Amino acid sequence: MNEEIKPARPGSLLVIFLTVFIDLLGFGMVLPLLPIYADDFATDPSGLMLGLLMACFSIMQFIFAPIWGGISDRVGRRPVLMIGLASSVVFYAIFGVATVYRSLFWIFVSRIGAGIAGATIPTAQAYIADTTTPERRARGMALIGVAFGIGFTFGPLLGFLAVPSGTGNPGPWPGYIASILSAIALGMACFMLPESRRPDSASAARKWIDFRAIHNASKSSVILVILAAIFICVFSFANFETTLSMLIKGSKDIENSPFAFGWKEVCLTFAFIGFTLMIIQGGIVRPLSLRIPERPLAIAGGLLEIVGFALVAVAVQQASTPLLYGALVVIVTGFSCLQPTLNSLLSRAAKEDEQGTIMGLGQSVNALARIFGSALGIPLLKIQLTAPYLVGAGLMFIGTVFLFLKAKPAKDSDRRSD
Repeated sequence: MNEEIKPARPGSLLVIFLTVFIDLLGFGMVLPLLPIYADDFATDPSGLMLGLLMACFSIMQFIFAPIWGGISDRVGRRPVLMIGLASSVVFYAIFGVATVYRSLFWIFVSRIGAGIAGATIPTAQAYIADTTTPERRARGMALIGVAFGIGFTFGPLLGFLAVPSGTGNPGPWPGYIASILSAIALGMACFMLPESRRPDSASAARKWIDFRAIHNASKSSVILVILAAIFICVFSFANFETTLSMLIKGSKDIENSPFAFGWKEVCLTFAFIGFTLMIIQGGIVRPLSLRIPERPLAIAGGLLEIVGFALVAVAVQQASTPLLYGALVVIVTGFSCLQPTLNSLLSRAAKEDEQGTIMGLGQSVNALARIFGSALGIPLLKIQLTAPYLVGAGLMFIGTVFLFLKAKPAKDSDRRSD
């Protein structure tokens, strides 16, 4: 018989929170700065270098998320999370030094390393799964969503403060700040983060990468539907997220754009998205998750995203900035309902001794969706200004139908007895 689940201590949850916050802080801070770095450090008329610089972070997460998750099933969550934080200290410091020496090569090294370090997010999700009952798991996953929101709020703000004019070398401090915060979180983890993996779960984690768990997941229709829903949700959001900056800043590469935001407005718009995500996840989704099951909440999120993407298309056609911001709130609200509930559904569908591996698989699908969403969004935008958002609405409709028909979590008693 499994031991009773022991709730995580507040200090432990703070470390988990900071781990996710730092990952998104670095991502959100660098996202608006990457074009400036590429223009300042290299001649790249084709845009290939910039594309690789933006993609390498997600590619590393795609590769390493299931690896870290499998390792955490074997050796525990605490050492993996601490390795990730220690790596973030090193690679964000390298990012800062690389800007001093104007080295595009070392910026690539830092982004690849930060992607590997940030691939420990599924281990943080597995920690939440270890320390919550199935009924409270969506609430726990929403805490990670709040960290996402705060990180994505302050990241673009730091990027703006580094280059208030939007031109020139941002300097080393964005990287140094992320490195210092990682060091603080690492120090806290040393004293405040106990191991969450229970001893009775070690028997099934005999390999560093549990291919058996991945094989089992491929045979589970519920897990496959949830993974497909995660891919569609993140693909649509990345498609929207990547094209938004080009749409609103009135880029010369985008013809007939109805908006002409400045550098400050672009950074503040991304900060607004992160702030809204934080408020919705913490103030609405976490309380609702105790009263509404995951699947209905996820379906509601999917419907909201469909409406939000359609409103963006209308805002573009009418050149309406207020309607655009209203659409952003609707999209972020839908995403806030979807993300933690899909992770909770995935966790509940996985066996207790495969949490790290399956959550890593989910994060890998998440990273793959970001890669494809970012890669396809800009070509769609160049074809037609409303195309990325209409495609996102169509995909979310398909994903929501699948959630309605297929994504029914197994009974927890059945899952434990497997």
